[in-house]
Amino acid sequence: MVMQMGERLKVFALVAVLGFFAGVIADLTAEFVIPALAAILPAFLNARYILSGLAGACLTLVLVSVWAYITGSSER
Repeated sequence: MVMQMGERLKVFALVAVLGFFAGVIADLTAEFVIPALAAILPAFLNARYILSGLAGACLTLVLVSVWAYITGSSER
């Protein structure tokens, strides 16, 4: 039982670290990437919520990929 709790704490810590990095990346995205995309994209894609949604989708894909790689099977 103690071993299971240790594994859960490791997963909890990993999720916390990934969440921290997600926040940092989201802040950088909001400050630099979204304004650059707003200048490049046509007006109908220029809405901030669309750009934020695209950034969130990309960020989620990256974080889930990292999580899957780290916690994947050791039979590689």
